[in-house]
Amino acid sequence: MHLSALYRFPLKSAIGEALSVSPVDSLGLHGDRRWLVVDASNGRFLTQRLLPQMTQLLARYAADDALTLSAPGLGEIQVAVPAADAELRGVTVWSDSLRVPDAGDEAAAWLSQLLGRACRLVYLPVERARQVNAGSGATQDRVAFADGFPLLLIGQASLEDLSTRVGRPLEMLRFRPNLVVDGSAAYAEDGWKRIRIGGLDFRVAKGCSRCIMTTLDPRSGERSADREPLTTLKTYRERDGEVYFGQNLICDGRGVLEVGMPLELLE
Repeated sequence: MHLSALYRFPLKSAIGEALSVSPVDSLGLHGDRRWLVVDASNGRFLTQRLLPQMTQLLARYAADDALTLSAPGLGEIQVAVPAADAELRGVTVWSDSLRVPDAGDEAAAWLSQLLGRACRLVYLPVERARQVNAGSGATQDRVAFADGFPLLLIGQASLEDLSTRVGRPLEMLRFRPNLVVDGSAAYAEDGWKRIRIGGLDFRVAKGCSRCIMTTLDPRSGERSADREPLTTLKTYRERDGEVYFGQNLICDGRGVLEVGMPLELLE
């Protein structure tokens, strides 16, 4: 078994980027989901669930973790990491409420034009990170703007099995993982508790429950008329009213991940 792909999502719900190598810090892959778009009126986080046009929003890191945003018809904008004395904005991610630096009016205006609603762009300094989902990690485990955990892993064989069941090839980025593993049996990751990739150890926290976002084509933003792959997943991956695909991870330590590294099952 080995690590076959790495994906980072600098801005939550924007286009992901494939990496060949990445540092891993206390919040997962360096720079993953450190930026977030929120509703300007109430600070509620905005994603493709509500705004499928975010599938066309490209976010890439520039120097010093600054962000470059681009979208069809709008060109490109550079956004600096907010200064230490930047205005703090109250935001909500699921049940978590926190205060984080606002990235300024220019970025807000650009995103509001793209998304057709008043919104703001915010950044998460490491010292303001959230605790992982209650009951699924230690008190010191932290996450940036990802839904609940710092890392998501999916087995390549699991995607291939699902594609066969659906009857057409499915893109891995439809499920927005950070780590893809090859060489394991389909859904083998369901039974893992601890793994090692390269020199880093990971705890498998819990399965990842899936939502309507999986029905969006990651390239076009169009929703599947047949609600696939969610329809098929519900036939064999549903438990307690939730549909699961992939596993959430927490890393114990810091280091570097590189595509091709072997995966060792510890427990």
